[in-house]
Amino acid sequence: MYCTVGRRAELEKGMAGKDPVLYQRMLDEIAEYVSFADEAGYAGWGHPEHHLQIEGCEASNDPTLMGMWIGMHSKKLKVITCGFVSTAHNPIRTAEAISTMDNMLKGRFSFGLVRGYQTRWVENLKIRADIGPVGPWNKNGPEDEANREYFSEYVDLVVTALTKDTFSHKGKYWEFPPKDLINPHPHSVYTELGQGVTEDMRINEIGIAPRPFQSPHPQIYGGFSASMRTAKFWSKYRGKPIVMASDLNFLKALWEAYREEAEEKYNYTPEPGSEAAWGGLMICAETDAKAAELAHDMKWFWKKWAVPFGQPFPELLFGSPDTLTRRIEEAGKTVPINEMFLIIPQGLHTRDQVLKSLELFSRKVIPNFN
Repeated sequence: MYCTVGRRAELEKGMAGKDPVLYQRMLDEIAEYVSFADEAGYAGWGHPEHHLQIEGCEASNDPTLMGMWIGMHSKKLKVITCGFVSTAHNPIRTAEAISTMDNMLKGRFSFGLVRGYQTRWVENLKIRADIGPVGPWNKNGPEDEANREYFSEYVDLVVTALTKDTFSHKGKYWEFPPKDLINPHPHSVYTELGQGVTEDMRINEIGIAPRPFQSPHPQIYGGFSASMRTAKFWSKYRGKPIVMASDLNFLKALWEAYREEAEEKYNYTPEPGSEAAWGGLMICAETDAKAAELAHDMKWFWKKWAVPFGQPFPELLFGSPDTLTRRIEEAGKTVPINEMFLIIPQGLHTRDQVLKSLELFSRKVIPNFN
């Protein structure tokens, strides 16, 4: 879900994100959708991180707070924070948040790590002056390359903190602990009960607590990937790119690129279907005509909100159960798929419309692939 606070007419009035009444309705609806999905057999529920959303299109804010709201209203499905925006987070804080969420949810947590593309909020919340947002406007330029280099170090640090008791790191963008860091007073707990601190109180290594509930850590996702370069990057961490392209030939090439990179560079063969996840926008209705009618506001939203950021329309899974089943079968014959991400019109559609779509998909589509 995008964490959209209003229906189309409410968004078009302007400043919908500031309205506590609309926000409260959104939270209440999300709680009901999540609870229903939990019982209906959906595997997980995902959400992004975006800030300063006064227009109300993606009012998700802090990723762990929205993640815990989902967790509070479910018992079985995974909470998928997808994802932590690297330009706005200290990597050690990110790892700590991931591990804490994983423990609080007893292993019902997965996460994405992403580079950040919305200039308005990234530039206001970023933690380094030299690393900013990326998109079509600076693709393959020096800003893009700097962000990519920074992101690589950030991901390495998050994974290291999640998997090692203590560690040190000195890179281009981060140094942990800082050079010549000395605790200003003696503290025997550090030396007697912990690690990384010498008798003279020099801090040589640090570690997060607790370690993740899942071993070695929760599943990592690459949020909405659309390039071979990105797919290859995630193979290093056995991360799973989320790909929503409608071009099945592109899917085949991307899956193959991931597999080749994993085998040739990182010495493992991915299980079929673990190379990437596929999906798209989803509305399931009794007939194709009804789904097409319901899709108008979702198409309006995507064109109005996502396209200006350089995000073309993804796969459009709009149709009857039979139509959606046939399309998923077609994609599944092209690449192995064991996980799909379905972006639903949460906020844009009424409570009954969203629940009906979720119910119909769970009852008449999911069983075809169990």
